[in-house]
Amino acid sequence: MFDLTTLIPYLGACFLLAIVPGPTVTVIVANALARGTGAGLAIVAGTQAGFFVMTVVVALGMQALVAFMGWAFDWIKLIGAAYLVWLGWKMWRSNGELGTGSVERTKSRRGMAVEGFLVILSNPKALIFLGAFLPQFVDVTQPTFPQVMVLGLFFMLVAGSTDAIYAVVAGRARGMLSAARVRVVSRVSGLLLMGGGIWLALQKRA
Repeated sequence: MFDLTTLIPYLGACFLLAIVPGPTVTVIVANALARGTGAGLAIVAGTQAGFFVMTVVVALGMQALVAFMGWAFDWIKLIGAAYLVWLGWKMWRSNGELGTGSVERTKSRRGMAVEGFLVILSNPKALIFLGAFLPQFVDVTQPTFPQVMVLGLFFMLVAGSTDAIYAVVAGRARGMLSAARVRVVSRVSGLLLMGGGIWLALQKRA
């Protein structure tokens, strides 16, 4: 379905987007710091379920869009490329704060998984992100639904892995998550992501 020239850049972009702390990582880290690694991993399980639901929504919506308004797909890709540049700029300007505020300590693992699920579903930016990001790597001449689902599952795999690392690190060694180190990762990832967005836009114009 995908060749290496498409899959490798996609996986690289997924990693850059997933590794930089955002609202999801904030919840994961806060719970892991307060209640241990298992609590953070429970949040990860919930966010993964939420991402799966959003991937299905994006896949169904894109299939309908291509069927009825195929001409609009090119504009979606250009807008998506611009969105990647904007995300990269935000990463560059990140101050490295993880937002590790207080959380309840009595919640069950199932309750924490539900919390992670709701964190994703209550964040419209996550759905907008998937809707802008995934189309960059879809071949509109082929059925779009299975392509988006596969891309979404790859993103979930990468994001789930990096989120799990945050949970483990936060649960065992808080000092490793210093703002200075997060800031360095954010700036490097931001530069690479802005470059990737520009590259995608130029590829579209070619």
